[in-house]
Order: sequence, then C-alpha cells, then structure tokens
Amino acid sequence: MEIHASRAGVTGAHGPLLRPTSLTVRPGELTLVAGEPGTGHTALGLLLSGRMKPSTGAVSPDARTLRKQVVLVDAPEVNEPEESLSLAAVVGEELAMNRMPSGKKAVHDWLVEHAADEHASERFENVPARTRCSVLLGLAAARPGVTTLILDSPDRYHPDPREWFALAHDHVTPDRAVVVLCSNTSAQILDIPHARLGEDNNDDSKMEITA
Repeated sequence: MEIHASRAGVTGAHGPLLRPTSLTVRPGELTLVAGEPGTGHTALGLLLSGRMKPSTGAVSPDARTLRKQVVLVDAPEVNEPEESLSLAAVVGEELAMNRMPSGKKAVHDWLVEHAADEHASERFENVPARTRCSVLLGLAAARPGVTTLILDSPDRYHPDPREWFALAHDHVTPDRAVVVLCSNTSAQILDIPHARLGEDNNDDSKMEITA
C-alpha cells in the first residue's frame, strides 16, 4: 500500500504542530524523516497511521484503511509502553493485541525466539535500547494485515542511530514499508537521503530498499 501526504499539516491551539509536509511511502522502502525536536514527528506519525486528521492538505488512503494497515511504533506520550511494566508484561499485552497466544508460556517462548528472554523481568525503562527497539518493531510487524511500520523517535532513548536504522531495515519487505521519524542530528550521522518535516519531499527524498 502506498501512502501519500500532500501538504499535510496540523494546527494546535497554540500554533502549528506540523508544518505542511508532502511525502510518499511505498512498499519495499525505508523512509527516514528528520526534523528538529518539536517540529511534528509524532503528528506526522499520527497522520500517516490514520489516527489524526490533517488541518491542511490531505493524506491517502482514507483513515480507516490506514488504521488497519499502519502501526505507529513507540510514539512518545501516545503508545510508548508504561515504563514501570516488565518487558514480559509489555510483550504479553502486545501479543494479546495481535490476537496471538499471550499467556506466560507464549510470552516466554516469544522472548526466547527473539533473544530477549534475559530481560523478561526488567522494568521496561531499564531494558537495553537495542532490545527495546527490536522487540517493539517485531511485535508491530506481527500484527495481522500490517503493511507499514512507523517508528517514532527511537533516538530519544537509543544513542546509536546506525543500530536502530539496521533494526528498521530488517523489517522492510517487498510488501512492507518502514518509516523512521528522527532528529536532524541522527540523519546527519547516518548520512543517507532523507525526507524533512515541513517540506515537499516527493522529488528526491526516497531511499529504496530491496528486501
């Protein structure tokens, strides 16, 4: 599924939350979208996942289709896991949301399969950054019918952009797109083509990934 944002912006009570942004998300591609803190990372994620209506411009397909096929991953103050929960509890909740077995054994088996069982009892806030990012992407990718993952600001807790970039890349398939919303600093470190918040990115911002 392709997603098109055409000059899509969001206006809040005290001014713009996201300045008009144009972007195309295609299956089989990893798209990096960069901006300074406070320029609309989460607002764009909510638009692209059909969970917010644009104040200006448009996003297609329709919101109902987007909600079925797009997962917003670890968005701050939206759906980031509760820090006081254990990793096992977080995994159990996500497995249940995915309509998969979510009992103690199922959670244990999932964590073993994903090499995260040693952190099962740790508070989520103490889980290593790589494990946190890997686990949440893996759970999101397993949700039925999902064609797009949007990872929101992993650099707020993950110090190495090359590591979260590699994890995101691993979830790109010929039928699945991945979008990562990040800081300008992270984009500069990665030194790859990227889109920008508040700009028209439909000409030269794409980086194609062959799964």
